[in-house]
Amino acid sequence: MFVRSTRTLLPALLVALVAAGVAVLPVAARQAAPTFAIDPSWPQEFSNHWIMGSVTGVFVDSKDHVWITHLPETLTEEELYEEQVPPQGTCCKAAPVVIELDQNGKVVQGWGDKAKEDPANWPRNPHGLFVDHTDHVWVGTHMHHRVMKFTRQGKLVMTVGEYDKNNGSNDTKLLGGPSGIWVDPKTNEAFISDGYRNRRVIVVDGATGAYKRHWGAYGEPPDDTLKFDPKTMLSGALPRFFSTPHGITGSSDGKIYVADRRGNRIQVFEQSGKFVAEKVIAPATLSSGSSFVPVLSKDPQQTWLYLADGTNHKIWILRRSTLEVVGEFGRGGRQLGQFLRPHGMSIDSKGNLYVGEASTGRRIQRFLVKGGR
Repeated sequence: MFVRSTRTLLPALLVALVAAGVAVLPVAARQAAPTFAIDPSWPQEFSNHWIMGSVTGVFVDSKDHVWITHLPETLTEEELYEEQVPPQGTCCKAAPVVIELDQNGKVVQGWGDKAKEDPANWPRNPHGLFVDHTDHVWVGTHMHHRVMKFTRQGKLVMTVGEYDKNNGSNDTKLLGGPSGIWVDPKTNEAFISDGYRNRRVIVVDGATGAYKRHWGAYGEPPDDTLKFDPKTMLSGALPRFFSTPHGITGSSDGKIYVADRRGNRIQVFEQSGKFVAEKVIAPATLSSGSSFVPVLSKDPQQTWLYLADGTNHKIWILRRSTLEVVGEFGRGGRQLGQFLRPHGMSIDSKGNLYVGEASTGRRIQRFLVKGGR
């Protein structure tokens, strides 16, 4: 009996299916979603008896170094015995606001001291973190309405917005609760999710901070007078405006992904602000919502979109091409691999995920990828 090889049969079968009008998914679309396993050995013990408060930002740079921002003000007196006058114990003291770890999880440096520095020169109450293609470190300050750009060593080189000043979602100079940053290496434009007070994405020049454009949900002009009740989502109603644009990232093919936190959704745009698509995630989620931080996979097609969910304490896995939810991992708790409010997330060149927690966990964990990137 003569049997044709799979290599010969498969193209013929695909041609026949297409001719018959049957939709055939590309290989990438049929690819199984990656899975992740906790790395219990990472990070290494911090130097100098440092301890972190609520982790508000995580980013992996081009060297696979992991950057972290946290809130020292969330630490308790008991956690900071070494800082008391006189010291109440031998440990611990607040870590600098910005910390850099190497690939092995060892502290490289830290900068931003809440006790010694003028808030004009360091990111008080940091939120959102990005290291751009020129090796500059961008940090948002959500309570004080600024995005600050630093050298790798912590020297301030530019500030967008003004300390404690806000003038609404259509102002072209002031910010209102910025929460996330993404800088396009091709255009050097900085895209900012401006969402704790304002309800928009704003784009500025990465070198000068000059205003370029802004938009709200669905690419429409933002309207701060509209009110949002998350309970309306239980009946399927979606707000026409952003509730809390919280995290942002961009793809290599020119799309912008915005996590609208309390709106329980991701919205996708062209870089111009033109609306492309949206995906609702766990619409029954109340409290802070389900959509915190989006991260794209590292394969050339950026096949996967990972979404940190700080209310349901998990990471969702979506197929980027369709925004279909294809997997998830994590659950609430303090054990290894569990989360208490995953709030900062990033990915290294190998596809491993780094997740920081903003609730009482106050830690960062590495998850090793298995399959895919």
